[in-house]
Formats: sequence, structure tokens, C-alpha cells
Amino acid sequence: MTHMPVVYATNAIHSDAMARLAPHVRLVIGADTSDETIRRHVEAADAVIVRAKLPDDVFAGTNRIRGVVRHGVGLDFIPVEAATAKGIPVANLPGSNANAVAEYVFSALFHLRRPLGRMDADLRASGWGSARGQADATIEIGPTTIGIVGVGTIGKRIAAIAQGFGMRVLGASRSGAPVPGVEIVQLETLFQESDAVVLACPLSDQTRGLVDAAMIGRMKPGAALINPARGPVVDTNALVAALASGRIVAALDVYDLQPVPAGSPLFDLDGLLMTPHVGGITSTSMRAMSLGAAEEILRVLRGEEPVNLVNPAYRLAKAG
Repeated sequence: MTHMPVVYATNAIHSDAMARLAPHVRLVIGADTSDETIRRHVEAADAVIVRAKLPDDVFAGTNRIRGVVRHGVGLDFIPVEAATAKGIPVANLPGSNANAVAEYVFSALFHLRRPLGRMDADLRASGWGSARGQADATIEIGPTTIGIVGVGTIGKRIAAIAQGFGMRVLGASRSGAPVPGVEIVQLETLFQESDAVVLACPLSDQTRGLVDAAMIGRMKPGAALINPARGPVVDTNALVAALASGRIVAALDVYDLQPVPAGSPLFDLDGLLMTPHVGGITSTSMRAMSLGAAEEILRVLRGEEPVNLVNPAYRLAKAG
């Protein structure tokens, strides 16, 4: 019987991708995402599809892994430097969930500005007049300013949708490169002038704690902060204080600790929408990400480099 390479997926993937892989590999899906489980499966795998945070030492003992593919975009789930040192190519899927995240941003913004769900509940519980009375306090987003921190693939998609609503769009990025329809400004200016601030930047040493008490203090009263990026980009204590005072509103899809601990003060705050890291997940994006990951895995197993290779320096370690 011909040996089939083992592909380990930290979490379930779309059925279409499973069907794509089935003739070529033995797919193993982890029962949980504990560090112990992940280490055990990685040790026995030829390639890995990543949807959960890998332990920093996950590649310490392996000499079998031929490639690692992120089921999505963010690379903070993968110890890329450790993989590079082992001669393991790492790939991600840029743009695969950009539209899902962008649509999440506007779903959250409408929830904060024109909460139809709350009106529906009030109409059913208290009647027509009570529900209708909420409308006077709602806000149209068209005449307002949105600031996007990080105008990469996701940020550009958010900007395009915002322009469709007629919003003024500000952007801040490390490169400062021009983006059509976006006014590139300093971060401080973006926070001062925006009615809604959206975080669309990766987590790095430069962005960790970027949105601190001083930056939040620059925001307009009543402004909205929306974070579908990574939790540690925001100083949670500073955000809790601002929300508790009623000075701003917010929507969070990501957190310092995930899942959010039961006793977190976040659960007691008004003016906060909380979702469980689902900004990039829809049936549409799941299929696209899973199929994209499957194709990259098959390339690696054929001895080819992935299309979206993120660590070309792996070649040096592999050659050595």
C-alpha cells in the first residue's frame, strides 16, 4: 500500500477542501487545541493547516514537517522564526477573508449606530411607541468620518465600502503609501478626527498596546472603536475605563485572552458589542480559506514552494 502523507489540521476545515485532499493525503483533525494535542499531532505530520495558536516550541523535535499553511492571514498563530530555522516553509492566504472582515466591521458599526435588533426586542416587549422612540438617537454613518489603522488588503476593502456610503476615510499605515480615496494621516490625527476607528493592522512588536489610554483619550466623545484585528493591539484596561465612563462605544471580536474569562469586566459594560473572533468567518470565507490552504498543502507535498510563501529564508536552513 502506498504511503499517504499525513496532514494535520488544528481545527475542522470545509468539506470541499477535505474532498480535495482525500485522494492525496490522510487528513487528521485535532480533537482539541491544547498545546499537548498540537505538539503530538505536529510530531506525526508531514504538513500542518493552522487555525489555532501553535505552541512556540512546536517545531523543537520535528524533522518531518514539509510545510505549514495558515488557514487565513494572521501569522501570530505560527512561530515563523522557529519554522524558518528548521527549514520549514510557511504560507498564508492573503485576502481570503478580507471581505468577510470588512462586512463584519459595518455590521458592528450599524449595531452601534442604528441598533435595529434592540428596536425589534423593544417593539415585542414594550410596544410600538417605545421602540419608535429609539430612532431619534440613532446616527447615519454617511456624513461621518471613519479612520482605518492599517490599510492593507482588509483596510482597503473597508475603505471601499465606506466610500460607497459617502464617508470621509482616513488611514494610517507604516508605509504611508497613498490609497485611492483615503486621506493618509498620522495616527494621532486619525484618532482625533474619526467618528469610528477600525483596527485592521497585524499584531507585532510595533502594534502591541498601540491603542493605549492616551490614544483612546484623543477620540471624540461618542466615537466608536472596532477591533477585528488582534486583542493585544488595545490596552484592555484603558478601554474598559473609557467604556465604563460612557465616553466611547466599541465592538470587539478579539481579546487579550481567548475565550474571554467568565469574570471579565467586559461583560458588564454598556456600549460594547462582543463577538467570539468570528469577523473573518462566514460560510463563503471558510470555503475559500480551506480550499486555498488545501492547494498550498498539495504544492508543498509535491515538492513545490507555496504561492504565498512568507519565510523565503527557510531555504538557507534547508540547504544547510
